[in-house]
Amino acid sequence: MPLRKRSRWWWLGPLASSVIFIASLVVLYYIVREIEPGELARAFANASQRQLLLALGFTALSYLLLTGYDAVALRRLGLSIPYRTTALASFTSYSVAFTLGFPIVTGGTVRYWIYSAKGVRASEVASLTVIAGLTFWLGLGMILCASLFYATDSVAQLARTSPLVVQAVGGAVTLGTLGYLFWVATGERTLRVSGWNLPLPGLGVTLAQMLLGAAEVCAAAAVLYVLLPGGHNLPYESFLAAYIFACLIGIASHAPGGLGVFEATMLIALSRLPFEQVLGALLLFRIIYYILPFILALALLALNEMIRRIRRHEL
Repeated sequence: MPLRKRSRWWWLGPLASSVIFIASLVVLYYIVREIEPGELARAFANASQRQLLLALGFTALSYLLLTGYDAVALRRLGLSIPYRTTALASFTSYSVAFTLGFPIVTGGTVRYWIYSAKGVRASEVASLTVIAGLTFWLGLGMILCASLFYATDSVAQLARTSPLVVQAVGGAVTLGTLGYLFWVATGERTLRVSGWNLPLPGLGVTLAQMLLGAAEVCAAAAVLYVLLPGGHNLPYESFLAAYIFACLIGIASHAPGGLGVFEATMLIALSRLPFEQVLGALLLFRIIYYILPFILALALLALNEMIRRIRRHEL
């Protein structure tokens, strides 16, 4: 009976993936249409070749580290998947989710489309997506704690508040992070999501998640940092705190990729820098970190589906 049920609904996965693929093309069209050629030309003119190469390098590093999110989750679930499949699933799912938003749905569907060919079940893909998301949040919390305490005065100046407020926020985040670490260290913990139980990683894996997530967040932030106008004298640690807050506000807005919300927050935080140059840097960041990987992801998904069809035809 279960086999007949799986056979009957086999088309749901490809259908959902096709819908997301088409939606991605539509969203990409509207994003590109909103970019004014004059603004784009000025942004590229203001950026040096060194800045652009560094931004591309940090983007590649960030997405490479993102593949580690899936690798850690797969290992935690006891699944042996070739790294090339992991890299493809991770890169395409994050690229699509960053642009469309709703990562559990969009990223999870893309992952299922790719991992299902290797025998991974839908419940395992859901668990993988949750664990990968947990890696991101742990890394974000770790970096936020460090930046708020290491560069308290600079962050307070950017946020236009007192150092005590910055330290209070840092203390709250630190307590929450330490509380979670203590919780998973004192026994096996299970997260119940929509009727299914997900065993959470223990302390050792959790610490590895934190380091991996922290490195990825730093790499992503560095993409925008190197694109800022020269001579800004803004410490990277202070910028990092502003970047994380902008990401959090963008996530809370549910706007795809935090579009508009992220930029507005960064413009306020960096208001002491030349407005037009910061706006140009944000435009380049959006293109380099979001749009270019998104276009590449769509091409890889299309190529992957073509190869699948050719192999099925040969069989």
